[in-house]
Amino acid sequence: MKNLAIFCGGVSAEHEVSIRSARNIIKAIDKQEFNPILVIISRAGTWYLQNDLAVLDQIAECAEPFQHGELCTMIRKATETCIITTKGRELMIDAAFPVLHGPMGEDGTLQGLFEVMNLAYVGSGVLASALGMDKDFMKKVWAKANVPVVPSACLSNKQDYVNYATVSETLGSTVVFVKPCVMGSSVGVSKVSSPETYDAAVKEAFKYSSKVLVEKFIPCREIECSVLGNKQPKASCLGEIKPNHEFYSYEAKYIDPNGADLIIPAKLDAKTTEKIRDIAVKAFTALECSGLARVDFFLSSDNEVFVNELNTLPGFTSISMYPKLWEASGIGYSDLIKQLIDLAFELQQEKQQICLTPNI
Repeated sequence: MKNLAIFCGGVSAEHEVSIRSARNIIKAIDKQEFNPILVIISRAGTWYLQNDLAVLDQIAECAEPFQHGELCTMIRKATETCIITTKGRELMIDAAFPVLHGPMGEDGTLQGLFEVMNLAYVGSGVLASALGMDKDFMKKVWAKANVPVVPSACLSNKQDYVNYATVSETLGSTVVFVKPCVMGSSVGVSKVSSPETYDAAVKEAFKYSSKVLVEKFIPCREIECSVLGNKQPKASCLGEIKPNHEFYSYEAKYIDPNGADLIIPAKLDAKTTEKIRDIAVKAFTALECSGLARVDFFLSSDNEVFVNELNTLPGFTSISMYPKLWEASGIGYSDLIKQLIDLAFELQQEKQQICLTPNI
């Protein structure tokens, strides 16, 4: 049996989503093959090792401060990676499953720590995770790879303010979306159509990121695709999201149980379906992702396809599209979790073949 460290919580605005995702993943893990070791990271960044996995049910809906469990950290000892606590406990771990969404968990920071610890872990590496978190650089990489993206402008808090008139003229639309460059789950996202709402939206987005993306609004259908694999990634069937709010906001995703209708599989013709699935794999490969990702699309009224964004650690809540799409594609929840862990070990084995020191 392998020890699997599951990390959830975190300092980002997606803390609660992470807790809910971890709860579902732990329930789905084959306990005959994997021994889950749960580490919850508080909003303050403190690591707590949990002795009782049921704590996830107790805290999934509650607010901070969170102070359950033993204070802990992670160290490398010779050929082993261990979780150690301030009480002197040591637990050897074989792999990590980061279930953290947003900055300081999904953006390559935690992945970098796992690399230093020479530890197998689920999901993309440092570079792909960082690119997947930064929507500005993600779009730049995709542009080089001829992946179709929505026209946008990037604002930085280090440059002069770009006003609504300039942005709307540049993008050719009086309606735009304003979103933090480095954030997920639609946190800080606004749809605006006037100078007043634009200024307020930019101010709100800058609360969560030092860069803000302004995108052209395209009337469209919202289509999602799940990707699974390392060197030979495969795409799931497609799903469509029909928000019952003005757009697919954080509230529509996680708070309002009737926030959106999820249609699986999406009602699309075969040609469009295969086109989107092919682009999903292309977007995944262009960022050099591994393990898993959910790719979100806009499909315009004239059937033009745009990639909105890619999520390297998508949600695993009860309503999350990533596992739902694979379930509809023939891979059940528990089998999906096992495949993700197997892919982590597969990638780690490949890394061990790389020579880090020259033969002199």
